Amino acid sequence: MSARVRWIVSALLALTLLGGGYALVLAQISGERGVAPTASSSDIEVRGIEVDVRAETGEAARQKAWQDAQREAWRKVNGPAISDAQLQSMVSAIVIQRERIGPKRYIATLGVVFDRQRAGRYLGGTARQRSSAPMLLLPVTASAGTYTTFEVRNPWQVAWAEFNPGTSRIDYVRPSGAGGDSLLLNYGQTGRRSRAWWRSILDQYGAADALVPIARLEHQFPGGPITGEFTARYGPDSEVLDSFELTANGPEQLPAMLTEAVERMDGIFSQALADGKLRPDPTLTAGGAGRADPAIARLIEIGRAIRARESAAAAAQQAASNPQAAADPTTPTAPPAMAVRNIVVQFTTPDPMAFDAALSGVRGTPGVRSLSVTSTAMGGTSVMSVSFAGSLEELAGALRGRGFTVRQGANALAISR
Repeated sequence: MSARVRWIVSALLALTLLGGGYALVLAQISGERGVAPTASSSDIEVRGIEVDVRAETGEAARQKAWQDAQREAWRKVNGPAISDAQLQSMVSAIVIQRERIGPKRYIATLGVVFDRQRAGRYLGGTARQRSSAPMLLLPVTASAGTYTTFEVRNPWQVAWAEFNPGTSRIDYVRPSGAGGDSLLLNYGQTGRRSRAWWRSILDQYGAADALVPIARLEHQFPGGPITGEFTARYGPDSEVLDSFELTANGPEQLPAMLTEAVERMDGIFSQALADGKLRPDPTLTAGGAGRADPAIARLIEIGRAIRARESAAAAAQQAASNPQAAADPTTPTAPPAMAVRNIVVQFTTPDPMAFDAALSGVRGTPGVRSLSVTSTAMGGTSVMSVSFAGSLEELAGALRGRGFTVRQGANALAISR
């Protein structure tokens, strides 16, 4: 085979592989994945009210069922005795969770939403103010040995999207699951320990930390009972807060079971906040992108203290052995500290491991005071801002000494391995 033929075959193979990769990426982000969260408000919402009413017509049965649902919801929130007209004026919405309409019968599961401003004077008190930092929500479903978040639309995701956190103390950041959410916020992310990667994800969604409610669903047999084991986890270290179990008699009761589980999960997170457990990790907060983990930072401080003591001891020994040099005022003093400047560094990030390795390598370079990631592009080129005590040329030389290939520009460097 001639060189020209081999070159053509290689080019066709490369195009085929690229086309296959493009199709794979499209398959990962296309399709019906997103479930937009309902609007958050401080209104009082009561769900799961069962009604079964008979009347002369189906429409009359529905109207009477809605009135009965309003009264039942008002009793559940411990409201005082008021007239039907007053009650009707406070209802802002009727949520139909499930309904069946017959010629003279109406069977449904309803939710009633009361306007907070109008109902507050009867109930006493106002809506609780949110007191948590923004928390990124990653609902995980475990079923038949498969763990999913937003890869496919699932009932656990829908239950969290329909949850109204308006009166919750937790400030939830609820992704819809559309677009690139399924690539970034997958089950693998919940087990990742890299602070650098977590910071990049949280910055994109405007969150300070992450909450991971896990629902493990076990079907006894097709159409039969479903057992749910629910675990509330928190933070990049996947700390377990609490767990509980619920059971649904069949697939038709699964949405109600998941709705109850969401409310209990919210209670667990709120209790953890009240107990002081739900505090953002200091290595994930804004401004901490250039800081190491606390344990590593402590080791660095210990090393610097040991080095300072050794330098002081060496200086004292030298002064004792040569007292004339110590007393001579013409003895040159130590050079002044170098000015710290910010330098833009571009680095290739084909995968998360390369991303972490680049950050660790640059952060450990002598003279580097701090760094912060300004742009993240997996599979491309990311950008960081480095605070360095020295010149651009000195940073380039130090990075070459760390094994990087360095290309120098105007107040910027491009590095790769």
